[in-house]
Amino acid sequence: MKDPDTPSLFPEPAAPPPEAVAAPPGTPTVARVITGLSLDREFDYRIPPDLLGRLRVGHAVRIPFGHRRMEGFVTALADHTDYPAALKPIEAITRPDPLFDDTMLRLARWMGHYYAAPFEAAIAAILPAAVRHAGADFRRLLSATRVPGAGPTPDEETALRRRSPKAAAAWDALRDGATLTAADLARGTGVSLDALRRLAARGWITLAKAPALRNPADRLEILPTTPPPLTDEQTAALAAMAEEMASPTPGVTLLHGVTGSGKTEVYLAAIQMALDAGKGAIALVPEISLTPQTMERFRGRFGDTVAVLHSQLSDGERHDEWQRIASGKARVALGARSALFAPIRPLGLLVVDEEHEPAYKQDETPHYHARDVAVMRGALEHCPVLLGSATPSLESYRNARAGKYRLVRLTKRIDRAVMPDIRVVDMRLEGEKKSGQGRPLLAAELVEAVRARLARGEQSILFLNRRGFSTAVTCPDCGREETCPDCSVHMTYHRSGDFLLCHVCGARRPAPSKCPDCGSPGIKRTGTGTQRIESVAQALFPRARIARMDSDTTRAKDAHQRILGTFRRGDIDILIGTQMIAKGLDFPNVTLVGVINADASLQIPDFRAAERTFQLLTQVAGRAGRGDVPGEVFFQTFSPFNPALQCACHADMDTFYDQEILMRELMKYPPFTRMTTVLLKGPDASAVDAAAQTVATRLRAMLPPAVDLKGPAPAPLAKAKGQTRVHLLLFAPAARDYLPALRALQARPHLPRDVTLTIDVDAHSLM
Repeated sequence: MKDPDTPSLFPEPAAPPPEAVAAPPGTPTVARVITGLSLDREFDYRIPPDLLGRLRVGHAVRIPFGHRRMEGFVTALADHTDYPAALKPIEAITRPDPLFDDTMLRLARWMGHYYAAPFEAAIAAILPAAVRHAGADFRRLLSATRVPGAGPTPDEETALRRRSPKAAAAWDALRDGATLTAADLARGTGVSLDALRRLAARGWITLAKAPALRNPADRLEILPTTPPPLTDEQTAALAAMAEEMASPTPGVTLLHGVTGSGKTEVYLAAIQMALDAGKGAIALVPEISLTPQTMERFRGRFGDTVAVLHSQLSDGERHDEWQRIASGKARVALGARSALFAPIRPLGLLVVDEEHEPAYKQDETPHYHARDVAVMRGALEHCPVLLGSATPSLESYRNARAGKYRLVRLTKRIDRAVMPDIRVVDMRLEGEKKSGQGRPLLAAELVEAVRARLARGEQSILFLNRRGFSTAVTCPDCGREETCPDCSVHMTYHRSGDFLLCHVCGARRPAPSKCPDCGSPGIKRTGTGTQRIESVAQALFPRARIARMDSDTTRAKDAHQRILGTFRRGDIDILIGTQMIAKGLDFPNVTLVGVINADASLQIPDFRAAERTFQLLTQVAGRAGRGDVPGEVFFQTFSPFNPALQCACHADMDTFYDQEILMRELMKYPPFTRMTTVLLKGPDASAVDAAAQTVATRLRAMLPPAVDLKGPAPAPLAKAKGQTRVHLLLFAPAARDYLPALRALQARPHLPRDVTLTIDVDAHSLM
């Protein structure tokens, strides 16, 4: 049931009178329906007389399907069918309003085609499960409302206040037509349910089940804010966005701004322009950890008109936030990847913050990239798209340099803040400690820098993009390595709980005290994770307040918000964490950032390793010195002269781009080609290998000469969750060169029963 006070997203025509059972000429009599089954096809159904003129694209309907009844979604209306047999009728509309319109349907069709995915998967992507699933509804709670024109006489009110002051207080709370839940009234006034029922029995109030929104912002205390004065560069950026909004054919703008240059303020000001024009906006952030802080800024500026969509919300919260957007009560949608599909109407601006982030790539079918789909949605809706980053992806930066995107730069930090001073610590020179303890995990000058910050009451961040305590557990006597039996990776030792954990499949087992093979007690735990850094920091800085933020400490609901809120209040001196603390966070009292193993990501077997290293280091360094006190950053590395690291020291995007793009062009890697992976996996290695060879033969027969097909070969992660993994790589000048073959393969893979195939168009990871 829909909230009766909520306007429809797509206004529905009035129901025809009962006698209007014949379809006027031209009225659609056939509906095409997509089901939840992954068949990649639509089915024709007859529109019964009672639904003629009422059924619309996007409606959820109940249909007979074989011997079952199921829910589907209307994707088209027609006045004829190509099927000669009599069509089965649609039985009922199951939701009062359509869940998508023609524009979102076109976007879903494009996603299914471009990403070689079943159409059903594309529909599932644009509709949250909390909205899509049958039975999705508002929570309904017993609520009280005053009856208009009714109420106690003066004498009755006096008696009520004398006999039942709590009931009188509840009566007062319901003034001016307010509707409050019985639970809220009980908390606020102490009134009992029996007392409310007595008020209802006298006809003064009504008690009924009413929709009660589950609002994630209720857990935040947010103060309204006013826009600060813009810098000259911010003003110029906003003027560029005003031109795009006024254009009949708005395009894509890349906002390249150094860390701390005020990109978010440009987003907020541009969104305000869209709202002033009577339109709405969508703003995407890559990480859930960024959402609480960003939500506070957006809510402080735009109030309740902001809705939030991300995976940490409960299903109920996601349903209610989506419905707030659909009803028009929320005009700004903020969130991670899936917020891209929020039903904002009309859409006036699409913002993609930190557009370079791999988190925007969906790891399930369809494997869409939210940035690229945002560009397509902007084109379909004639809406400007604003991409922002201090370290743009090579693809976006090349588009901007070539003039395909408008390029706007913010070269200076706001409020006269200066870029941090970055020091490279060559860990090769740290040498062995005289005590024989080996190389220190924290260089001596970094330790002294942290102590100086503690003495001054300033905050520090220590960054390491590996969780756990030790990343490898081995026996030095017989050479046994503790590896996951179902994945081709080492198991990581977690000291809290004293267990080994596979970070791929989640398998865990107790940590051995002696070697299971030879019985040696000399088990070695090598490699470093955030837990080890936390342990070292506690020993080095015993009086400091230390917290760790990684996926182990943020599993609980609102854990991101709680840790970052504590850090913002100054109750944490040293924050240790992984990439979730590396970007987007703005804490003026952070004056020191230490990066442990700054060159670790260079070892990943991926042609994007240098790009990601440059981006990550530049972003995490940007957390320092965003207030009045200049910041200092330490990069601990064994590769001090690596170009990616050297460019990150100076936040020099142009030099890094000029060097990296030459290698990409020479090797014919993206952005000079389009790259797609075809991954086959299954429990039987020989069956997977045979299937991969068959797929490769089929593709070679279908692909044009312009496509370079490599493989099959074992994937870099050759085994995961008990599945052998073999992949093929396709490189082509344009996606259209291989999409027909991939679509044919996706439609009829002809694989053994236990072998599955995944197609990742524009793949961002080779793992």
